[in-house]
Amino acid sequence: VYNHIAKLLEEHDEYDDGSYGPVLVRLGWHASGTYDAATGTGGSNGATMRFAPEGDHGANAGLKAARDFLEPVKQHFPWITYSDLWTLAAVAAIQEMQGPIVPWRPGRADRDVGFCTPDGRLPDGSKGQDHLRAIFGRMGFDDREIVALSGAHALGRCHTDRSGFSGPWTFSPTVVTNDYYKLLLEEKWGWKKWDGPKQFEDVKTKTLMMLPTDMALTKDKKFRPHVERYAKDNDAFFGEFGAVLTKLFELGVPFQSGEDARMSFKPTVSE
Repeated sequence: VYNHIAKLLEEHDEYDDGSYGPVLVRLGWHASGTYDAATGTGGSNGATMRFAPEGDHGANAGLKAARDFLEPVKQHFPWITYSDLWTLAAVAAIQEMQGPIVPWRPGRADRDVGFCTPDGRLPDGSKGQDHLRAIFGRMGFDDREIVALSGAHALGRCHTDRSGFSGPWTFSPTVVTNDYYKLLLEEKWGWKKWDGPKQFEDVKTKTLMMLPTDMALTKDKKFRPHVERYAKDNDAFFGEFGAVLTKLFELGVPFQSGEDARMSFKPTVSE
């Protein structure tokens, strides 16, 4: 199934910046990031974004493109659950975009509409560090893991018709790099002058953007050392990003198998 997704990613280069990869990562993350440790609800198990209540949450705008992209894969391999497929596709997308190996295991079951999560469980890009700690803390992530997960913003772009924000974070939005951290520290960022929601743009080219939540990582004294470390050391970022993605995609899943059932797939693209 991994190779089938990888092949589709290669063939369909008509989406944003020539790749469906970033939107597949966003699907896996938004399906998983609804987890609430206190109640044990949400998470990737269930794939409840298939249903209107959750699919229509503002944070999930634009993700129909990713779900539709994967539908032929589901038809081809009818035995795989949507919830395994969506997380596996995110793993494939990360790895095929030259990112780290992300160990993955199957075992998620699809649930019905009754298991849809309430709106408001995903991060809001217009907020600050307290919001990030509240959202990610609810899932069980610490400061280091919050900064590592934010590195997914090396990928993709924002759309005015989805989040309201506009533009990519980095110059290579279809390649996993530590450029996000480097740019946060090295570029000068100013408020974008436009009538959309408050966001930052790089003073030099005015083609990149950062959200208030991104800038919060450099302003907060506990977050900032991790930003600096990842900016300096891509290997450290890759190692910790891969591990935290495995954790994210497994949140709240009642696996029948142990962690030894995790698999690592070989990327089909060579370095």
